[in-house]
Amino acid sequence: MTLFVNFRSHPHGGSVRDAQVLEGDGTARSLALVELAPADIAARVAGRDLVFGIHGFNVNMEDGACSLGQFEAPLGLGANDLFFGVLWPGDSWLPVVNYPFEGTVAMDCGGRLASLCGTTLAGSRSFSFITHSLGARVGLECVRQLDRPARLLCLTAAAINRDCLATEYQGATANATAIALLASHGDLVLKLAFAIGDPVSTALYDDHRAFERALGYDGPVTPAPATVRVPWQIPDSGALGGYGHHDYLPPGNRVDDVSSGPRWTRVAAYAGAALRGGADAWP
Repeated sequence: MTLFVNFRSHPHGGSVRDAQVLEGDGTARSLALVELAPADIAARVAGRDLVFGIHGFNVNMEDGACSLGQFEAPLGLGANDLFFGVLWPGDSWLPVVNYPFEGTVAMDCGGRLASLCGTTLAGSRSFSFITHSLGARVGLECVRQLDRPARLLCLTAAAINRDCLATEYQGATANATAIALLASHGDLVLKLAFAIGDPVSTALYDDHRAFERALGYDGPVTPAPATVRVPWQIPDSGALGGYGHHDYLPPGNRVDDVSSGPRWTRVAAYAGAALRGGADAWP
């Protein structure tokens, strides 16, 4: 069974709602999630190290739950770790047109997640975040607002400008004990779509320089902050090279056979190792 923090008012699109904590079979393709009472939540998280997995843009509720539910086991979490999938409404019926506006939705959810960590989840021992794509904004905004340093912030294929750790989210950088990144030049979504959509987002919000490449494509502007783990660039070729944008998380439209070694299991192993102190040097 998987725990989820839900910020969705509807299974597809919809507005942001107040956080609710749900539990259900995250590896199933049917949503049978049950809401937990605050007292039950507080008892479960007391003294535990919480790990939040956050999906990216254009993922509906069912796909997000199935994807994040599959991601939990290959992380190889410790006995004291407790995983939560974060479901947020970064999708719409017109996903490409809507992309520039979803940054505000992501930041709204990040602020609400930080509030949840400071109230209902306050009895936990630590917080860590593993994000994909535009989910980076959810994680970064949450860490920026946390009332204590995050144990780990792991950003994979981050659909956010590459200078964000030193500019817009300098506060999050300062509030994270360790930061792990995965970036790939094989990510055509970030190479092409981000280059088109981000200048529109910049014009709307004026929070960073226009025409910056994505953090999940080129990695951070160097010199990177001291807390950023190196290396972060996935090789362009070879058996483990050339990661595309959808290679980082399990699929949401099916349950993967992990015995076949899908590429996302390597990402889960990397993130799990980072949680344990970074013994795995990939990439």
